[in-house]
Amino acid sequence: MLTRRTDLALEAQELWKESAEKTTRLPGVRARTRRREGWPITRVEILNDTGAKALGKPVGTYVTVDLTAFRDRREDFFGRAVRALGAELRELLPQEGTALVVGLGNRAMTPDAVGPQTLDHLLVTRHLLRAMPQQFSGLRPVAAVRTGVLATTGLESAELVRGAAETVRPDFIVAVDALAARRMARVCATVQVSDTGIAPGSGVGNRRMALNQDSLGVPVFAVGIPTVVDGATLAADLMEEAGVPELDPEALRGRGQPLMVTPQDIDARVRDLSKVVGYALNWALQGLDVDEIDALLS
Repeated sequence: MLTRRTDLALEAQELWKESAEKTTRLPGVRARTRRREGWPITRVEILNDTGAKALGKPVGTYVTVDLTAFRDRREDFFGRAVRALGAELRELLPQEGTALVVGLGNRAMTPDAVGPQTLDHLLVTRHLLRAMPQQFSGLRPVAAVRTGVLATTGLESAELVRGAAETVRPDFIVAVDALAARRMARVCATVQVSDTGIAPGSGVGNRRMALNQDSLGVPVFAVGIPTVVDGATLAADLMEEAGVPELDPEALRGRGQPLMVTPQDIDARVRDLSKVVGYALNWALQGLDVDEIDALLS
């Protein structure tokens, strides 16, 4: 069952339960669900190597904010989403120090543009604090870098981030990237935050050099929005729902190139949720409300 592709710890836990054919307690993993600002939030903690092996993810904390109802545009939907995600970020991120925010991905390819578009809504303050420390003393130093992709830069994202980190000397790094989900219902409807770093390209089977504390020397946090579903994974789930048992997604991949499925309105969805992530980072790092962020970004 775990051959189904997903970057979400929540879905990896679901797959483990399905493979066990019961809701037994997963050793080395603790999960709990609650609501914040009206949005469902699931926190999965992988406590040891046993849990890491079962879910196929590093030891650490993974928080999934369910924004499925975001598109309903109910009262204060944007502000509530920013505050909910921002509060989860604030609980994970260090309370002090310089942050380097990294926008991973390819701006020219919409499903992979989450990182670059998020940085369009980020308050970059490091240069302001160095030039006018008294005027901006209430803000934390934040720097940002867009890495592009190996095909257009000739450089691994990790190499570019390492160079930026050597210059900025941040206390921690936040990497923002697109992910792959198992379920179409979670595409552009959830945001995952983790304290384990990230491997760019892993969601589409093009895993690159990891960005984590081992490779960069400082804590690395990841924020991801699932924008695609692996075609074979989607086919296996749909056929299973139709009553065809024990399908292996690998058998559905055939000999062709991997197929990734994304919604028809992916451009609007990525634009909306990238803005939520950018504002939530500002909310968490700077302690500003949405109106104040609007004023500073304008």
